[in-house]
Amino acid sequence: MTHHRELFQPTGIGSCTLKNRISMAPMGPVGYADSFGGFNQRLQDYYVERAKNNVGLIITGICSVDMSIEGIPANGLPCPTSNPLAFIHSTYSMNDRIHAYGSKIFLQLTGGLGRSALPGFTAKHIAPSENTNRFDPRITHREMTKEEIMNLIRRFIESAAIAKKSGFDGVEIHAVHEGYLLDQFAIALFNKRSDEFGGSLENRLRVATEIVRGIKKVCGPDFPVSLRYSLKSCMKGLRQGGLPQEEYTEVGKDIEEGIAAAKILVNAGYDALNVDAGTYDSWYWNHPPMYFEDGMYREFGRILKKEVDVPIILAGRMDDPDMAVEALKDCCDIISYGRPLLADAEFAEKVRTGRTDEIRPCLGCHEGCLGRIANGPICCAVNPACGREEIYGITAACTKKTVLVIGGGVAGLETARVCSLRGHSVILCEKSDQLGGNLIPGGVPHFKRYDRKLISYYKRQLELLKVDVRYHHEVTPDTIDSYHADVIVCASGSTPRHMEVEGPLPVASADEVLLGQKNISGNVVIIGGGLVGCETGIWLAQQGSHVTVVEIADEILGGAGALPHMNHFMLEDLITYHRIDVHTKSSVVKSSDEGVVISTPQGEKLLPADGIITSIGYIANNRIYEELKDMDIQVYNIGDSNRVHNIMYAIWDAYELARNI
Repeated sequence: MTHHRELFQPTGIGSCTLKNRISMAPMGPVGYADSFGGFNQRLQDYYVERAKNNVGLIITGICSVDMSIEGIPANGLPCPTSNPLAFIHSTYSMNDRIHAYGSKIFLQLTGGLGRSALPGFTAKHIAPSENTNRFDPRITHREMTKEEIMNLIRRFIESAAIAKKSGFDGVEIHAVHEGYLLDQFAIALFNKRSDEFGGSLENRLRVATEIVRGIKKVCGPDFPVSLRYSLKSCMKGLRQGGLPQEEYTEVGKDIEEGIAAAKILVNAGYDALNVDAGTYDSWYWNHPPMYFEDGMYREFGRILKKEVDVPIILAGRMDDPDMAVEALKDCCDIISYGRPLLADAEFAEKVRTGRTDEIRPCLGCHEGCLGRIANGPICCAVNPACGREEIYGITAACTKKTVLVIGGGVAGLETARVCSLRGHSVILCEKSDQLGGNLIPGGVPHFKRYDRKLISYYKRQLELLKVDVRYHHEVTPDTIDSYHADVIVCASGSTPRHMEVEGPLPVASADEVLLGQKNISGNVVIIGGGLVGCETGIWLAQQGSHVTVVEIADEILGGAGALPHMNHFMLEDLITYHRIDVHTKSSVVKSSDEGVVISTPQGEKLLPADGIITSIGYIANNRIYEELKDMDIQVYNIGDSNRVHNIMYAIWDAYELARNI
């Protein structure tokens, strides 16, 4: 029986009929191009896997229409015009495979990054008008010539023609969206041109309108062309986003102009609008971290549904299928899933068959999908096989073994899951009464709710796989022989570092406070401005505490690049919004009845305080491994007990180990 039936009703974009209303959102295939600018085998398999699991429409990630426009490295992105014949050869058979499952696929085409380019990714710095780089203001992007603009338009049209020959069902223009090059033409803040490509709204949209008119002329009026479209820029200023709950004056494209622009673009010939909000200056809007509420784009879809008569495609963390069904009533016509389909390629089929408790959740962490984009192709923190489905999947073990897993944190849970899938007999021992390890305190704040969902996912998987899970069960060298294990995997996790603070005020670790074991509230000083310290501070501030973060390093959150940019930017803005005071290059000296004394570059200061929370990192808990490592059988150490890191590396390391036991 089909569940959430509304999501699985047919619909269409122009002349293209879709079997259901679930779309795969476009996510950049950086690093997935072959040597000719086509789709390499990994990228082909990645899209086919989603088609196989009932996605109605796949929209590829951005493909450049001309790598030379900005001097993008030759294999940085797929590009139809680099070698058209090779591109057709690499994608035609993929599209045949996708069509075999009744799915449709659009090729997304981009003109480039303009001022939004990450430093080092492009050799040429261009923009509609002279602008400074979004990430490094020391870099200046020169104004494009009219000849360059006309060439850019031609390249879009050529790329669409190649896409049609390749068997794609349509194209999507990555245009008035996210502050990329074509969006910079559309936004007056970035476009100061005085020719026909600047000035009035119609002129600023001329590149986008000329592209669709040209495609319709060359490919025919029935060839669908969708538009990736940000209704609102959500910018307070250059390099400054506006939070969802914040009141601010829009300096980019506001909703009124967004509606007017949408009408112009639809009248020019676009067959659908793929809607979101934001720019690189407000990057967390386009790539929402876990700090957003779910369904954050619904208001924008609802506005546009009343103003234009083409289908609205809408994403924005609608992982809950009930919310998605509700959105179809008045917000959109097609639900778009990006990261949820990275986390679980079977997402759509699990929804259809009512197995939502088996869906592996996206955490909103960006660690795999965007955090690693400079170092490798798109991937996923919770799904190590994402993007390498055919070469890194789970295969049956040749020799079935008894595997003892010590520890029920995320590394132990993934080890147990994969070993069991491969046919091994698995015993998982957890000394407490709960599975999840450090995800238990980490998942307490509302904004970390998907961490809790990940624990629930693993519990369900281990139930389905009939893994022998033993709670309140501490493994010791004296009892190890009783398990008759062929392989032992130690996944005993990590524990928070503790520190003593001289003085009368109460001191607790962030974990103790999150778990409710100790109450620290009111005026709170947090020692440590890493991710855990800052998230704990925001959580407390949301409950009414006044929080001060004291960090010994030069910057909080590990400095630039330690976290994916969008998460980092939003955390900084949330810290400001919640009036959390931050002292860097500072340390706590002692407490007194009046508060906490800190040492700063300007000298000692007294902070009013009712209590102190420490968040100064974690220590690997590898005692059991050290006690067992010299046994005559294989003994492995995995997760935080091997090296303290994050959820992604705990899962990835566990997956790598377990698929080879």
